[in-house]
Amino acid sequence: MRRLGKNGPTTFDLGLGCMGMSQFYGPGDDTESLRTINRALDLGVNLLDTADMYGPYTNEELIGRVLRTRREEVLVATKFGNVKDDTGRVVRVDGTPEYVRRACEGSLRRLGVDVIDIYCQHRVDRNTPIEETWGALAELVAEGKVRYLAISEAAEDTVRRAHAVHPVAAVQTEFSLFSRDPQRGLLRALDDLGIGFIAYAPLGRGLLSGRYDADARFPDDDFRSGLPRFTGENLRRNAATVRGIRELADRRGLTVAQLALAWVLAQGPDIVPIPGTKTVGRLEENIAAADVRLTDEELALLDGIAPVGAAAGDRYPDMSGVDI
Repeated sequence: MRRLGKNGPTTFDLGLGCMGMSQFYGPGDDTESLRTINRALDLGVNLLDTADMYGPYTNEELIGRVLRTRREEVLVATKFGNVKDDTGRVVRVDGTPEYVRRACEGSLRRLGVDVIDIYCQHRVDRNTPIEETWGALAELVAEGKVRYLAISEAAEDTVRRAHAVHPVAAVQTEFSLFSRDPQRGLLRALDDLGIGFIAYAPLGRGLLSGRYDADARFPDDDFRSGLPRFTGENLRRNAATVRGIRELADRRGLTVAQLALAWVLAQGPDIVPIPGTKTVGRLEENIAAADVRLTDEELALLDGIAPVGAAAGDRYPDMSGVDI
């Protein structure tokens, strides 16, 4: 078990990212997704991560079906701020106080709960001062509609400003052997502030699952088909890095995914990765990483194979919406 910072909740070592069950990674299967979520809870996982934009809305509704009977076992984390049009395209980021309240009410209704455990600002609204957004969030906490607050993809200065308005329980940002930017200073700042860290895409959106090589191709309904790291020369270079990681995994009797997750867990006691999956088999493989301990020598070897900045290609085609 881990605690998200000095003011946050206690979670299992790993959470479950539920996004891919409803969008982005090809067609979903609600029946298998529900089996996967329930199996995660059976294994002790308590943090379920979603957002109103996933679907949109249908992912929260999916989790809501589980919460009807297992609410006391779950720390439900959802996010707001990315606004989609009728076609499902993100058209703006909204952090205005009016939108914060409206989004929260919608999430409460879809999840079927009276209180959201962790409510996260999905992206920073550059047109609304962070103090206004977090003032509205603080009101939701005071009203008992939200327990803890978090922010995603925020720069250190933005986090400090938000934290001055209301304690930030956790910052959520992409973090893996392929996405090590938080180690450039953000993680150190969070440690100083007593803020936890939720690592999304800890398997590099599948690059570190061990399933894809340089010849991998993704269908149009899989958003990785448009991500720089999954195309052309970038994919070939990244696949070569994975081969180096696989050699160590094989020596330890681990899968690439288990080794990659164990590396994230080793980076700090209040870092909680939330690998996403749609199947029970992959879930059980990922959860087994909680029992893996890496030696200093193995961590040093991984630093050499995949140092900060080693990934070829940006995380997104357009990085302008990321505040770090």
